[in-house]
Amino acid sequence: MEMTYISYLILWFNMSWFYNFLMIWIFVGLCTFLYLIFSKTVAPYGRHSNSKWGITIDNKWGWFWMELPALILMPLIVLFSSVEKNSVVILMLFIWVYHYFYRTILFPLKLKTKGKKIPIVIVISAFIFNLLNGFFVGYDIGYISHEFDFGPNTILGSLIFFTGMYINRTSDNKLISLRKENKDYQIPQGGMFKYISCPNHFGEIIEWIGFTIIAFNLGALSFALWTAFNLIPRAMNHHKWYRSSFIEYPKDRKAVIPFLF
Repeated sequence: MEMTYISYLILWFNMSWFYNFLMIWIFVGLCTFLYLIFSKTVAPYGRHSNSKWGITIDNKWGWFWMELPALILMPLIVLFSSVEKNSVVILMLFIWVYHYFYRTILFPLKLKTKGKKIPIVIVISAFIFNLLNGFFVGYDIGYISHEFDFGPNTILGSLIFFTGMYINRTSDNKLISLRKENKDYQIPQGGMFKYISCPNHFGEIIEWIGFTIIAFNLGALSFALWTAFNLIPRAMNHHKWYRSSFIEYPKDRKAVIPFLF
């Protein structure tokens, strides 16, 4: 009886400090989002590259190091935790690794950005960002949430995730193919580009909403929110750049959310 009570106290303490940290992390994300929106700060990589942010490294290596912590940390935490490795947990691990293996290894290899550089401060910031998100998601699954039952949320979340992934991948491939055809930037056409300037960002936001529905915990929700906090301002900057760079840019095309903004 005493052991059960002690175990309960340990669990309560773990949940208490963990959720407190998560709420702080979400608040930091919201503040970051508001700052990026109202300050109109543009992260200096890709089409927004400039030399004002100090030392730079090759764009492909930058992508690799930025995404690597998430690929490694979350699966390790879950695999070495005491959570039952049932079908839902295996599904979440598969989804996570499938996404981040592409982002860390395959996507940089596909990039047609020879000579492009990325500031090392951006790489370090993204490295820390993915390290924290990988930890929060993995720890919540492995040590806090404990039980994951296959249910309607598993099916719905999976459908939403893979729909988002399809939008993200096809949009990325379209952008990469345009760079193959021409060294200069062009107006992307077709698919979700008919409605928004950044369907690749929209697709990734949709992915992590789907993952959150499967996991149904605060760790996954914090990551989905942070994804939106990060990608919506980025998409708005892309949209603004397109409209200022191309006189013929479609006026009814939104930035990141179809028909809204």
